[in-house]
Amino acid sequence: MRQAYDVVVLGSGAAGLTAALAAATQGARRVAVFEKAELLGGTTALSGGTIWIPANQPAREAGVQDSREQGLEYLASLSNGMILPELAEALVDGGPRFIDFLNANTEIRLQLVRGYPDYHPEHPGGLPGGGRSIEPALVSFAGLEEWTDRIAGDVRRSLIAETPLGGGTGVVPPDVLAVREEAKQEGLGRALIGGLLRACLKHGVHIATRSRGVRLLLDAGAVTGVEIETPNGVEPIHADAVILATGGFEYDPDLVRDFLRGPLTKSVGAPTDTGDGLRMAMRIGAQLGNMREAWWSPIISFPGVRRDGGGNALLSARERALPASIMVNRYGRRFCNEAANYNALGGAFHRLDESRLDYVNVPAYMIFDQSMVDRFGAFGVGPGGEMPDWVTRAQTLDGLAKTFGLPAAELRATVDRFNENARNGVDPDFARGESAYDRWPGAGHAADPDSPQSALGPLETAPYYGAEVAISALGTKGGPRTDPAGRVLDVDGAVIPGLYAAGNVMASPAGMVYGGAGATLAVAGVWGLYAGRAAVQDRARTARTG
Repeated sequence: MRQAYDVVVLGSGAAGLTAALAAATQGARRVAVFEKAELLGGTTALSGGTIWIPANQPAREAGVQDSREQGLEYLASLSNGMILPELAEALVDGGPRFIDFLNANTEIRLQLVRGYPDYHPEHPGGLPGGGRSIEPALVSFAGLEEWTDRIAGDVRRSLIAETPLGGGTGVVPPDVLAVREEAKQEGLGRALIGGLLRACLKHGVHIATRSRGVRLLLDAGAVTGVEIETPNGVEPIHADAVILATGGFEYDPDLVRDFLRGPLTKSVGAPTDTGDGLRMAMRIGAQLGNMREAWWSPIISFPGVRRDGGGNALLSARERALPASIMVNRYGRRFCNEAANYNALGGAFHRLDESRLDYVNVPAYMIFDQSMVDRFGAFGVGPGGEMPDWVTRAQTLDGLAKTFGLPAAELRATVDRFNENARNGVDPDFARGESAYDRWPGAGHAADPDSPQSALGPLETAPYYGAEVAISALGTKGGPRTDPAGRVLDVDGAVIPGLYAAGNVMASPAGMVYGGAGATLAVAGVWGLYAGRAAVQDRARTARTG
């Protein structure tokens, strides 16, 4: 029997589920989500669930002064000519609409992560005191029991605001945790997926896993469906509209080699991000954009495998910014402001030595001492706790250098210079601590949160610790170019009828920019909303004129 839908969505992360829900609430009666993996949620389910939206409602209610114009000014100041103005406007305008959409159609309620600065807060339009990063309040999974174990990621009954990364202590009292467990409440990325999934099911959206889109169906230049590959074979699924929300291509080494601007040595997102949507769009002549870019992030890997099959890794964004820690390259030298945001640090890892013709900062090594462990803790271990076995340790810097194969004399000289400057509260080499974002992770422990010494402190207390740092990405951000409504364009700039895209599969409206914590999910949510609505509106328009 021929399967046919009004709208088919490929992918079940925030972009895909938002698109499906938007289509269903817009009037589509037959909506289906096909997920390649066995588990739902994609990279969203692994994330902190934070969403970056200028001039958002929770911030306004908290008295934060922000505006549409400031948000656009901020993005323009970081663009380097890579952000299309019409897409920047669609992103900024769509953020508050996405919040309204969630409020009207789901149980998800977004709230402010107070104080979280933008990633480049001193740029024009930036907010050093925060106000644009918001997160879902805890979402109950009661009634979703049959789906709970079918969503990627670990159960986490906390908020980003309660973690050290979000300005909290990282400690939730046991009695509070017990109440949350009894209510089956979860936070972070799984909260977003759970809330969207419940709403999709309520609206009759069909959800299928282990179902990979492999080829788009065409008729007279219009997309009319997609071939879906399941364990039982390949089947054509007919649809009036297909929305690509399949994620990026960071797990495909050929696409990484051919498109990205520099090394990506290990991936941390959903392992199903192998460029399926990109290849389907390329095959029918879609215009591509932003192909060199990704949501870059240095990571530290540790033993074990996640439930979705991906390797364990930490972004270490907090640890890199704390006093008594530095990063060095294979020559034992610092090469960047370690406290800078992870996306911007991609540029430091991609620095090509013109004489050696080598990426001299790949790999890198994070070095820290016992004073950082005692004062702050690290890698999920609280202050004064025992570092995990996978963290390398030595009683001397020379011992650490020997373990990593670094030149000991150069490492000692690097640490000596850093220590001397850190005691004076300055970093003349890389300006660490001058930005409000640099100071955010250590501000809660500093006598003066606005002092550079929130991010600076000498390494001089044995034992010394280290871990190898790889350059990774939370996802790629290049793909088929869309218009502001999510319609995919062909190589001549014309709309490909019936095809839409949202999230990391598309040419990101953010260009090379990572505006603040949650920028990835902002693009996913806003363009999921746009694409889902456009798919239904275009279908209705075609029916009226056909």
